Amino acid sequence: MIQSIDRAARVLLCLQGARHLGLSEIAGELGLPPSTVHGIVSSLAAHGLVAREPNGVRYMLGPALVKLSSVYLDTHEVRVRALRWAEELARRTGLAVRLGVELFDEVMIIHRVTASGGSQQLPETGMAVPAHACALGKVLLANDPAQAERVLAAGLRPMTGDTVVDAGALRAELATVAAAGVASELDEAVIGEAGLAAPVADRSGTVVAALSVVVPSSRWPTPPEVDEALRETARSLSRELGAPRWPPVPPEVPGPPGPPVPSEV
Repeated sequence: MIQSIDRAARVLLCLQGARHLGLSEIAGELGLPPSTVHGIVSSLAAHGLVAREPNGVRYMLGPALVKLSSVYLDTHEVRVRALRWAEELARRTGLAVRLGVELFDEVMIIHRVTASGGSQQLPETGMAVPAHACALGKVLLANDPAQAERVLAAGLRPMTGDTVVDAGALRAELATVAAAGVASELDEAVIGEAGLAAPVADRSGTVVAALSVVVPSSRWPTPPEVDEALRETARSLSRELGAPRWPPVPPEVPGPPGPPVPSEV
């Protein structure tokens, strides 16, 4: 890992979530000397990746990131292929639809369609949610056991009083999701919000995204036809991406190596 790039990335991550911080605050959070942080922030600001408050001493994420993120979204194959499928699912169910991809221990929403069927870029596009606390994330973790174990080992923080934070309980739920092909959430990430999610696979059979429908908790559970529409849409999108089968088969987590086999003399 290149130290300068790693430190610059850590500064950007420190400023995520609309945070405005001074140099000493950034230095304190990252455990770096203020002089080092000043050099990094100055370099990032020169490229528009960080911006200084007008007439202030605090820094925030810069406008160049919007341009970079737009390019990412506009060229993301799954998102491009999913646009019409997501709108059709929203029209068919009358519910909001989200498309999410794995981002370390979170899920980043890369597309959203409102319940009325109109595409909406903001405010949810680009938003990240802890994977263990939402249906999108549960689908992705259930189909990526190695990542699921890393998330479980790191600890599960509560988003609401209903977030599953017990590792054993979440592990059991992920096994159910892998077998059933869909995941659900109820007041786990946001109070008053529930939903269903299904996996989207590519030509290699790897789950590359998750598709969900979102419903107010007061309307939970959803009727069977919503589950059916979600499954059909995820299957159709996966087939368009070349997936050999749906639902996909999650890979197995490799176990510890066994004892060495003695060689024959």
